[in-house]
Amino acid sequence: MNIKVNLEKNSYEVSVNELKKLEFKGKVAVVSNAKIAGLHLQSLLSRLKADEVFIITLKDGEQYKNLQSIEELLNQLFISKLDRKSTLIAFGGGVISDIVGFGASIYQRGIDFINIPTTLLAMVDAAVGGKTGVNNAFGKNLIGSFYQPRAVYCESEFLKTLPQRELSAGMAEFIKMAITFDEKKLEFIEKLDENAFFDKSLDDVIYAQIIFESVKLKADIVSKDEKENDLRMLLNYGHTFAHVIENQTQYKTFLHGEAVAIGINMANQLALKLGFLSEVECKKVEKLLHKFKLPTYYKIKDSNEFYEAFFLDKKSLNAKLHFILPQGLGRAVIKNDIKKELILEVLTDFTKGRA
Repeated sequence: MNIKVNLEKNSYEVSVNELKKLEFKGKVAVVSNAKIAGLHLQSLLSRLKADEVFIITLKDGEQYKNLQSIEELLNQLFISKLDRKSTLIAFGGGVISDIVGFGASIYQRGIDFINIPTTLLAMVDAAVGGKTGVNNAFGKNLIGSFYQPRAVYCESEFLKTLPQRELSAGMAEFIKMAITFDEKKLEFIEKLDENAFFDKSLDDVIYAQIIFESVKLKADIVSKDEKENDLRMLLNYGHTFAHVIENQTQYKTFLHGEAVAIGINMANQLALKLGFLSEVECKKVEKLLHKFKLPTYYKIKDSNEFYEAFFLDKKSLNAKLHFILPQGLGRAVIKNDIKKELILEVLTDFTKGRA
């Protein structure tokens, strides 16, 4: 199965379970982490042919998605004498995809890279669309670039070794896209058998379906708005809250998808107060997140501090906060005129502990 990402320049295909052989002229550097390399590197190398192949391993985890890792990557590329005709292969989850994409965009002013994601979250979201970057002390993904891969290969076989939490985290991003763009996709997710989803011994058709449906939706959005000028901004639903949560917990408590799930719930509570969502719709989404074992609550210590952290987000423009909120299920809007008091009301609800 193949999905085309149609762009004005540098269109490419996302292939689902189509990775048989990769051949390159020149040098190739496969960038991964120790865990993924130990599990799957030999499988990839058996399908890879190039003049020279270099293996680079980076530290694993969102807390290592920083400029230090970028410098480490670039140093390894220079040591290996990669040139402008060389190719990078990002072989890992969203962290590896983001680091390698950003590194490729600045190494010798830009070289080709290919994404071969190994987590569900990376397959349905991070590896597609060309948003690359790293975190710093001020927030998440504040340093980066738009830089599209030459191709993306999603192989459901790599999901068989994922922990349950990683599988769940990937579903958060798919649920996010369905709520903001396509209610029928939401119905598709509701009908999924969660037992089959978590039973990795079963046939991987269920994973291939999830990957295909989510990538098809994201590819359509990216094709219409590559640089996130309007439509694509809606994909940040839940992320304004999630990025603050991740930063406050130093990227050690929650996986990205878990933070997004909490962010979705927070955004929904704001949408409820504005009359955009009904109580029934909020409960429906929360139930769906719980179905895939995702968290929906984070205890905020200081609502004012949390509020001020919003202004470091990339979606804050001209000193105005921009929130992506569902307007019913399957549609979303961008709001930049919400009163501070109302936002604080929602944040304060998350300071009280669970009922």
